Amino acid sequence: MIDLKQLRIDPELFRKGANDKGIDVDIDRLLELDAARRGLLSEQEARRAEQKKLSKELGPQLGELKRQLQTTEGSDRRALEKKISEIEGRFTALKSAAQGLDRQAADVDCEWRRLWLTIPQPPDPDVPRGKTPADNVELRRWSPASFDPRKPFADNRGFAPRTHLQLVRDLQLVDFERGVKMSGTRHYVLKGDGMRLHQAILRFGLDAIINEQGFTPITAPVVVREECMLGTGFFPSGRDQAYHIAESTRGAGHDLFLIGTGEVSLMALHADEILDAQDLPLRYATVSTCFRREAGAAGIQTAGLYRIHQFDKVEQVVICRADEADSRRWHTEMIGIVETLLKRLGLPYRIVECCTGDLGPKNAGMFDIECWMPGRGPLGDDGHPQGAFGETHSASRLYDYQCRRLNIRYRDETAGGRTAFCHSLNNTVIASPRILIPILEVYQNADGSITVPEVLRPYMNGTERIG
Repeated sequence: MIDLKQLRIDPELFRKGANDKGIDVDIDRLLELDAARRGLLSEQEARRAEQKKLSKELGPQLGELKRQLQTTEGSDRRALEKKISEIEGRFTALKSAAQGLDRQAADVDCEWRRLWLTIPQPPDPDVPRGKTPADNVELRRWSPASFDPRKPFADNRGFAPRTHLQLVRDLQLVDFERGVKMSGTRHYVLKGDGMRLHQAILRFGLDAIINEQGFTPITAPVVVREECMLGTGFFPSGRDQAYHIAESTRGAGHDLFLIGTGEVSLMALHADEILDAQDLPLRYATVSTCFRREAGAAGIQTAGLYRIHQFDKVEQVVICRADEADSRRWHTEMIGIVETLLKRLGLPYRIVECCTGDLGPKNAGMFDIECWMPGRGPLGDDGHPQGAFGETHSASRLYDYQCRRLNIRYRDETAGGRTAFCHSLNNTVIASPRILIPILEVYQNADGSITVPEVLRPYMNGTERIG
């Protein structure tokens, strides 16, 4: 959620930001509603003050007149009744006017809040301008000495590569058919060493972020109220990607939603709280099952384990002071954590800075990490894929956008004890089974077996090879 004071001062900043992100919003209408709302609030205050004043001035008089009425007859009684009616009429008129203002304010407030929630955070000035992921900018890449993604796979390993679809079928690591039978398209069953490898990579990531980086492990619900999705910025724009549990139709007081990332639960933990500044930054990590409808996603490049409806993810979140330099430092540090893990895994990767059109509403800046997947990309003359990078991680800085929506603040002693909205950041540590694609394809052998990366072997009871 953006700062309305800043919007009033510099609406052009937000018009340009929305345009750069390719998001259609009506900022002029929001400003019009904002002015109307503030006018109505001011008028409501004036009415309440008038009611209070009238009650103070005429309340005792009205009570005295009603007492006199009990012992008065004839024309004097009629005169008293008239006075009482006139005073009560003034109270009724004020109450009626106040109720009318309340109705107007409620109508304006509803549209005002709806529009406010749609205004995206402007991208930082140094974010590359562009419309699609094709405009993202590569910052750097890394690969182990044993594998150079600039060369054909056969030149690296001496044989033509199999795709992860072929590998999981031949080694019986994944059963897509039974997954689809139970739950429909984009579902799967991990089995045998496929399940063991999946659990190994998650545990590897979780241990690293907790034991080496000092993040606090958290288990939080994966089923949340709508306000958690709104507060973290996944609604309203991402509503079509979320699984909805319509509990209100069964007598419950509210509906529920399945989270698409552990970020939602970790951030919602402190909604409507004022944190102790001395406790910042909060550094949380969770491993959770995530659910995404992936509406509209299709094609050969999203087949198999690449784009699915249910997956598990180790997520890291940082909640820090409201300082841009501090946010940027944490952003760099969180990316560095993932780079360290990928180097230990021996997976070639590159880091790209996402362009404005690829940021989404809530991000001021975002980096994606893409791992090399030999089974992706166009087919070569030999009929085999030539390989391509595929996104496996994403790191975002959001400044106070989420914390403003969630009302997460801290008391800033350097600013006279006033409260300030915190900043937040998030990053994927490991998401599986997508990360299994580069592991299986990079570590495949000529005989169709898979060499287990050395760092994962302790989590697989010392297994060195699958198949």
